[in-house]
Amino acid sequence: MTRLTHSLSLSLLASLLIINHHDVLALQISMGTGNSFGRVFRISTWGESHGGGVGVTLDGCPPRIPITREEIQKDLDRRRPGQSRITTPRDEPDAVEILSGTTPDGITIGTPIAMLVRNKDQRSSDYLENDMNVAYRPSHADATYDAKYGVRAIAGGGRSSARETIGRVAAGAIARKVLRMYNDIEILGYVSKVQDIVCENVDDDTFTMEEVDANIVRCPDPESAERMLARIDEIRKSGNSIGGVVTCVARNVPAGLGSPVFDKLEADLAKACMSIPAAKGFESGSGFGGTLLTGKEHNDEFYIDPVTGATRTKTNRSGGIQGGISNGENIVIHVAFKPTSTIGQEQVRSCHFICLALVSAAY
Repeated sequence: MTRLTHSLSLSLLASLLIINHHDVLALQISMGTGNSFGRVFRISTWGESHGGGVGVTLDGCPPRIPITREEIQKDLDRRRPGQSRITTPRDEPDAVEILSGTTPDGITIGTPIAMLVRNKDQRSSDYLENDMNVAYRPSHADATYDAKYGVRAIAGGGRSSARETIGRVAAGAIARKVLRMYNDIEILGYVSKVQDIVCENVDDDTFTMEEVDANIVRCPDPESAERMLARIDEIRKSGNSIGGVVTCVARNVPAGLGSPVFDKLEADLAKACMSIPAAKGFESGSGFGGTLLTGKEHNDEFYIDPVTGATRTKTNRSGGIQGGISNGENIVIHVAFKPTSTIGQEQVRSCHFICLALVSAAY
């Protein structure tokens, strides 16, 4: 553990130097980068919460893939705000427009696919016609964006807004289609924890998207969903917020994905997930809970599948990844999200002019 602690500390220092080399060495403000993810299948998201719209440019999609606007819209409708009393009240249709990369009849042609969703219900006056233009909101990105760039998008948080994820969802809808077509890979997610209420009685091998979407909490266990909803309503009525955990499961993933050492599969998944707004924790397989087990208890024993002849494991505490490489079992990850920073209670906010203002947070 001592060696691991030392290695982790040095890795963190090296990462900070590599990531922020312009700022650290030249003591200058860096231009905006970091809006792209992936290599072969690469996405670049763009747009601000209260700008004209948000979207994504997808490079690396194979040609001759049939994809329709309706298929992409289906996933965007699932993330659309204003669907229930426990989400943001912002009411956006989030209608996607495919600008390039497909034929008129919906076949990809191998060139970059650009997709746009126009903002319709942005209420910039909620931010600009009060002291938000001079006060930093607690735990938002206001202060850090100002520190890095010397300017920020006051209305809606700009790039730090959750509307940035629209581009990810649109590109993800296409990725889902490609993975299902060529490898029969299925990827599902559900809310597995709200505050201290844990989702129970869910089989990662068999739960369905229909079960997830059967309630507004998006928890496939009805009894757990009811308890989660009651807790959310209780906190919401007090003008506060709470956090939770989302579990994602990828089925039918072939063995062999991922590369040592800095391109381990869970390392790439962690970067993708931890770049989502409000994400604060990432676990692969047993995660932090695995530290409570002994090696004997944690190890996944192997066996040979009598039907396929493939090497399988009797348990899946590894979460489908060993040595940074997929082993053919379900990939299971968990992502923790902090409580929403925008709440309906009075908070102390820092002012640009080095003073404090006690104001009521407003969305």
